[in-house]
Amino acid sequence: MLDQAVKLRELAGQDLGKTRSKILTITSGKGGVGKSNIVINLAIELQKQGKKVLIFDADIGMGNDDVLMGIFPKHTLFDILNDEMSIDKVLVEGHMGVKLLSGGSGINRVEDLSEREREKFLDKIQKLDEYDYILIDTGAGINRSVLAFISCCQELIVVTTPEPTSLTDAYSLLKATKHFKIKDKASVIVNKSLSFKEGQDTFNKFKSAIDRFLFLEVDYLGAVLEDRKLVQAVREQSPFTISYPNSDAARCIKDIAKKLEGEVNNQANIGANGLFKRIFSIFS
Repeated sequence: MLDQAVKLRELAGQDLGKTRSKILTITSGKGGVGKSNIVINLAIELQKQGKKVLIFDADIGMGNDDVLMGIFPKHTLFDILNDEMSIDKVLVEGHMGVKLLSGGSGINRVEDLSEREREKFLDKIQKLDEYDYILIDTGAGINRSVLAFISCCQELIVVTTPEPTSLTDAYSLLKATKHFKIKDKASVIVNKSLSFKEGQDTFNKFKSAIDRFLFLEVDYLGAVLEDRKLVQAVREQSPFTISYPNSDAARCIKDIAKKLEGEVNNQANIGANGLFKRIFSIFS
């Protein structure tokens, strides 16, 4: 990990030029906080606001975005290395036109790719720059791939809950990003909050610890309220913003999407090609 830290820092600071796609990495310190559910419904809400959105399920070997969306991809990202396979054949369309790109276990193969294979991959991946947003849904916890995807994004969003264990693990994740000097800013979403006050109080407590010990800038994107409709939607394999658009959780996601759009609208974008150039550099 220490050997990777230099690459992570260098790539986090690179400006690879302005392209269309905004790259957001959404992660969490531990599993079970509802991260993937937030990713999917946030993507749908951004799509409703007139944006073109792609979800990249980068939870290596453990991704479940397809299950939550009720769709079943036949291919994963690195299948495009086959000559006859285009990026369009790998993408699967979900609700409201949101596209899903499954990473599968392919990221582990990156360091074995030849130069010709990398060039072919990057050439095909350029088509993804037609999307306004690429939301990277990482695995939970602190590991090489999660830190790599954090270093590759324009904006880091950490999902936590009011539970002490969730906050502790989210703090540890940000501590790692600070230690390796990957990011100096993150946004926070408090999921499963019993009230807006609990969400704000949870963030304030979290920010207080960050300010005191890490000196890292954290912004509050908002809370997603605990909602039985959300649980029903998961069981139905249908996003709650589609099945229950008037639910408390759906209204929360709508507010977060509006705030997010305002925050990243004026940032320079690295695009899909820039994203994977960084990934190749990190995993080489």
